[in-house]
Amino acid sequence: MTTQNMPVLALRGLTAFPGQTLSFDAEREISILALENAMEGDRELLLVTQREIGVQDPQEEDLYEIGTVCRIFQIVKTSDTGVRVIAGGLHRAALRRLWQTKPFLQANVELLEDQSWRASDRTEALTRRTYALFGQYQELVGNLSDQLVASVLDIRDPGLLADTIAANINLRHQDRQRVLQELHPARRLLVMNEILVHEVDIAVLESDIDQKVRQRVGQVQRDMVLREQLHVLQHELGEDGDDELYEYEEKINRCRAGDEVREKLMKELHRLSKQPFGSAEGAVIRNYLDVCLDVPWGVETHDRADVEQARKILDKDHYGLDKVKERILEFIAVRQLNPQAKGKILCLVGPPGVGKTSIALSVAKAMHRKLSRLSLGGIRDEADIRGHRKTYIGAMPGRIIDAVIRSGSMNPLLVLDEIDKLASDMRGDPASALLEVLDSEQNHAFRDHFLEVPVDLSRVMFITTANTLDTIPRPLLDRMEVIELTSYTDEEKLQIAKRHLLPKQLKEHGLKKTQLRITDDAIRRVIAAYTKESGVRVLERQLGKLCRKAAMQLVEGDVKRVDITENNLKDLLGTQQYSESIHSDRDQVGVVNGLAWTQVGGEILEVEAQALDGSGKLELTGNLGSVMQESAKAALTCLRSRWEELGLPRDFYKTKDVHVHFPEGAVPKDGPSAGIAITTAMLSALTGRPVRGSVAMTGEVTLRGRVLPIGGLKEKTMAALRNGVHTVLIPRENVKDLDEIDQTVRAGLHFIPVDTVDQVFAAALVPSRGEHAAPRGRVSAESPAALSV
Repeated sequence: MTTQNMPVLALRGLTAFPGQTLSFDAEREISILALENAMEGDRELLLVTQREIGVQDPQEEDLYEIGTVCRIFQIVKTSDTGVRVIAGGLHRAALRRLWQTKPFLQANVELLEDQSWRASDRTEALTRRTYALFGQYQELVGNLSDQLVASVLDIRDPGLLADTIAANINLRHQDRQRVLQELHPARRLLVMNEILVHEVDIAVLESDIDQKVRQRVGQVQRDMVLREQLHVLQHELGEDGDDELYEYEEKINRCRAGDEVREKLMKELHRLSKQPFGSAEGAVIRNYLDVCLDVPWGVETHDRADVEQARKILDKDHYGLDKVKERILEFIAVRQLNPQAKGKILCLVGPPGVGKTSIALSVAKAMHRKLSRLSLGGIRDEADIRGHRKTYIGAMPGRIIDAVIRSGSMNPLLVLDEIDKLASDMRGDPASALLEVLDSEQNHAFRDHFLEVPVDLSRVMFITTANTLDTIPRPLLDRMEVIELTSYTDEEKLQIAKRHLLPKQLKEHGLKKTQLRITDDAIRRVIAAYTKESGVRVLERQLGKLCRKAAMQLVEGDVKRVDITENNLKDLLGTQQYSESIHSDRDQVGVVNGLAWTQVGGEILEVEAQALDGSGKLELTGNLGSVMQESAKAALTCLRSRWEELGLPRDFYKTKDVHVHFPEGAVPKDGPSAGIAITTAMLSALTGRPVRGSVAMTGEVTLRGRVLPIGGLKEKTMAALRNGVHTVLIPRENVKDLDEIDQTVRAGLHFIPVDTVDQVFAAALVPSRGEHAAPRGRVSAESPAALSV
């Protein structure tokens, strides 16, 4: 064996064999330079296959060890950068050391000779087996030339036979390399046999799959041809199956849609008539026509424009909610005077359980309108509102058009529940898609993506419901008339329980009115001790629990009637779940009863302050938000600015540490309305003057001592009355809001409007010795007149 130094050309996906001619294209710079170097010498170079085709600059580890020394027969330039090379294999060779990679590959190459072999019966059998497998392969593949087949059958040398077959059939370069690397001719032919068996099996599978596909396609084409022939024959006989088209045409002519809509539908019907039977496009058009004809074009129900009748229905279904009922009745009165008025968009906003959805259902009953309800909670896709293009698979109209179709009229009442729960993502913003729907100036020509024709929604009455306005986009909110539903008072809950909830639960549990009797005091106790909510859902569940307990007693015992009073309520419902708010009912230093608003109503919020010797630090605890912390800082500055008139030491802010605490520290608290309560508590702690335990207060304080208005007055005053507080200090600017307060609350409380903190101190602090003491529950002479309502 001899070793030579020669250029190397790396092949990608190809393998060169001795005694075989190979044609390949070369474009890489290292390949072109290797060819040029070989042409300058004896025209010989080593062709070796890359292990990975994607490697652009191969190193020694990227190349197989065994390759073929070839002589270049011809080089033809095919482009500016590429050439076509025809070379003939001479010897197998081993790449011993690749000592150069740039500008082209060059290596020490060792020429290899085939191992000796002798003819035997085994070799003859192997050769014949190879001929048979090659013949099967040729029959299955069918793209081998007759000249190649004849030349293969003439070869008797097993090594040359294996090389010839491997070089001329379609194999993976890994399989070709297995043949090239075997130096023993008989074993090389055995490897070729194994590869041929695998290739024949694969070819058989490919043939079976191809045959099945052809049969399938042929059957489909045959069915289509037969159907077309049948269609032509029916057309010639005048029985061409156009009954469907005639039926669609009659429906289009009967519907009371506008000219633009009918023209569009007739155009689609004409397209349907051109479609071959069973085509996918025909199915899309049929679905489109069906949906369009399901829309109740021109169908409207006659409104019940009778205010008195509507008032009776609303009062029967709901107790209270006077503002909402008044607005609905106003709308009905307008319809009575102007039947052609456009539909309105109302938004009912309030905490959970106060009856927003149920009053929308009662409005439909009162107005004698068809009703459709759709929940918008969690919708993220704009197409849910506007629909999909009809060309999409499974396309359908949006929820608005679907609700109109379900209602069966063009002037229904659509209830859009939970409009504040709309979401958005990369599929669009459904809230923006509602802008056109909920605009009475635009929705007379609403276009759904599926229908592609204008739909008049101006006659539709929309009622939306929401728990909060914070998450509703401003442009959408601007299109709706907002009606707020506030929390129910305890007296309202009692009436709702007696008139609506208890009869409903008795019916659901199979009880008669004579079998269960619940006193009013027991219901009040359930409301106060077992529920804590704005609405009445939990109250209804507790009444249901009482009905179940009563049913057990009626079934198991001999009793014929169950009486539930405040005394036996604990035995049926267990220990009370909620207690009254912790608040001070006696005069204490540094303790003030504040008023707070929560989602489930108002509460007494006690404020504690303590003044200690120190360096003037202000400590705030009780899980306070940033706004409430700022209120405390403003309160301290307000006291510092009035130190002289309030009788405080001039340097108290340097010698005293003030700690303000709000009990129930696990509950987050925020908002500015505790300002005057914090100021009063600080002053009481610093001066030692007690705060009246019978007084509660709410209001925002400024650095100059002014008292600013607050919100949630209705809920706060209800909490004061519920907890036994009789005097409430409110900002003077909130006096106008007292008209909205329940009459029971107004009669049970004594309101004192205040403008400044001086008036607050006069009304809330117990006078020191020497001062004229104001009567409990009244204000001093220096304070403004109390507002008794």
